Amino acid sequence: MRKKIALIGGGQIGQILAMIAAQKEMGDIVILDIPDYENPAKGKALDLMEMAPHVNYDANISGTSDYKDIEGSDIVIITAGKPREAGMTREDLLDINIKIITDVANGVKNHAPNAFCLVLTNPLDAMVYVFHKVTGFPKNQVLGMAGTLDTARFRSFLAMELGVSVVDIAGTVLGGHGPTMVPLPRLTTVGGVPLADIADQALIDRVVDRTRNAGTEIVKLFGKGSAFFSPAWSAIVIAESYLKDKRRVLSGAALCEGEYGINGYFIGVPVLISAKGVEKILEISLNDDEKAMLQTTMEKVKQTVAECNI
Repeated sequence: MRKKIALIGGGQIGQILAMIAAQKEMGDIVILDIPDYENPAKGKALDLMEMAPHVNYDANISGTSDYKDIEGSDIVIITAGKPREAGMTREDLLDINIKIITDVANGVKNHAPNAFCLVLTNPLDAMVYVFHKVTGFPKNQVLGMAGTLDTARFRSFLAMELGVSVVDIAGTVLGGHGPTMVPLPRLTTVGGVPLADIADQALIDRVVDRTRNAGTEIVKLFGKGSAFFSPAWSAIVIAESYLKDKRRVLSGAALCEGEYGINGYFIGVPVLISAKGVEKILEISLNDDEKAMLQTTMEKVKQTVAECNI
């Protein structure tokens, strides 16, 4: 029997998620979105089904506005929410998206209580916290996507600066999904060579700064809306590791309960993603500067979560 994938939100990210998941034959797909005129989710699903003969994938894709249709889902990926526009911070979206995520959490809790849940909605660290509080799901069942995206951006910018293949760059990014995030150049390698051996500090600082502000850079270029290709692929990487039990180690906003000295908050950390969901949080030995940066980003996450009043 095929796996069942529920996508809550059929906007730019949601429809790209649906297309990639279908192409990779990850399972049958349900796109859930709020009706607008007729039902755009049904239209997008039908369009993707009509594309199948050209790409040769077998997947049943449907659209709906009824949470009953996500029953039996193995994984739920949540992109529902208002995207950022130029001049807005992720925190500016807080009040609007709290209501949306609360409604989504109740729908998932009632109709897909056993699904692994991946949250993409911004402000990410606060929204995954709200989702977890409303559903009451165990911590291995809920994850925020952001760290995987932040790490991809970090690797991309390094490849662009160094003129090397992105495939050979290994690194990670910790912390909140925003300008206080913590890239770890000290532990980054290029084909096994430590980054510090082939890049000067000015280049490293430039890449770290660009990574921290990558989302804002795209929002400014778009003028309206935010990134969609890279977030969608980042979610697919996590979803595939869960659905296929690939046991990948990826950065994601997981619920820490003592790890890194953090307790009761979701924040970007390396996690082992298996068929169990978030099987384990992996702790990195940080130096004093990195610990201080992680504490700074944690204080920002706490501040945003406190504003949620939940």
